Amino acid sequence: MNFKKVISLLSIFLLTIPLWASYVLIPMDESQKNHLKAYGVAYWVLERDVEVDWLLNYRGGSFMMKHAQAIVDELNIRGVSYEVIPDAKSTAILTEIANPEANKDVVKLQKPPKMAVYSPKGKLPWDDAVTLVLTYAEIPYTVVYDKEVIQGELPQYDWLHLHHEDFTGQYGRFYGSYRNHAWYKEEVRSNEAMAEELGFAKVSQLKLAVAQRIKEFTIGGGFLFAMCSGTDSYDISLAAADIDICEQMFDGDGTTPDYNNKLNYDNTFAFKDFTLKTNPLEYEFSNIDATPYHVKTPENRDKFTLFEFSAKWDPVPTMLCQNHTQIVDGFMGQTTAYDKRFIKKDVLIMGENKSLNSARYIHGQFGKGTWTFYGGHDPEDYQHFVGDPPTDLNLHPNSPGYRLILNNVLFPAAKKKKQKT
Repeated sequence: MNFKKVISLLSIFLLTIPLWASYVLIPMDESQKNHLKAYGVAYWVLERDVEVDWLLNYRGGSFMMKHAQAIVDELNIRGVSYEVIPDAKSTAILTEIANPEANKDVVKLQKPPKMAVYSPKGKLPWDDAVTLVLTYAEIPYTVVYDKEVIQGELPQYDWLHLHHEDFTGQYGRFYGSYRNHAWYKEEVRSNEAMAEELGFAKVSQLKLAVAQRIKEFTIGGGFLFAMCSGTDSYDISLAAADIDICEQMFDGDGTTPDYNNKLNYDNTFAFKDFTLKTNPLEYEFSNIDATPYHVKTPENRDKFTLFEFSAKWDPVPTMLCQNHTQIVDGFMGQTTAYDKRFIKKDVLIMGENKSLNSARYIHGQFGKGTWTFYGGHDPEDYQHFVGDPPTDLNLHPNSPGYRLILNNVLFPAAKKKKQKT
């Protein structure tokens, strides 16, 4: 038996030794010192084959697990608040949750999902909220991009995040402001080289093929999470599968005449009846994006409200909305939020700004899998500009907006647990 295997077995053994106190409770209400790293500890425990109970709507969506000194040590190292509770206390908590009158439930987290992040290998002058928070929470992930997707590697993963990508082949609609910048020229060069290497005549054709592989990943049971322009540009790419919406400066030829009347909304995950922006110099894809409404709203009033779902009957949206507050500060992005007029009827809206008729946080099923779209760029940087430094999450360990990302990270690990009554 090799040394690494011995250490792994010893780690599992230490995690499962019963001590005088039976359970560790990680509260996720206002008493928690570091909400974001708490998710990382839950993932760390799952990696060691120890189950975690996610207590939905109990103290902000707390975690509970069998007590072991190794877990307590890890919580102390990471600065996460916890309580060591006896078996009687854990039983009382589960009894409270099981009450039919209580909007609470328990799901059992059993296996850590294998994480992939779709992101370019080169350096771009902006960061990504998901990779920032995964790194901060110490949750491992693998970076994949066009080559890995086209070569069929997505089925190796349970969960996929889409970086702030432009799946339409228009290079993020940055042409008007940044076409002479070195980073923009390099993005064009590298994408054209990748398209040629993988056998595609144009970048837009490559990005469509990638979008379709991601769609197959979701249909097959994958968990898809996307933010900012990785959401609407993805659906636009699918809707425009049979037409050309890229002007000459993007792909060397013209567009399909009258293309706005030839979009196929049956192909999309979330959006319908939208109209594409036809001016290639405009930093906007379509009227899906509600940024024009949000930009007129004072920052201190630009907030969104999370919906409350039935924990016992609707555990999925309940998991995805776990938080210590229902009112979350808004934040801008190339795609800030979604005009509700263009959201399909079967899409579940989980967070909205009612006064602006915009949805910030939406979810749906597709085949055997699910997808979640989250508008905006960085939950702790209201108006993040190209070239701005990345957010330091050490300054925001209790961020409600970042918690929503991490809810999606743990969601694939969950299995509904029947309560004892």
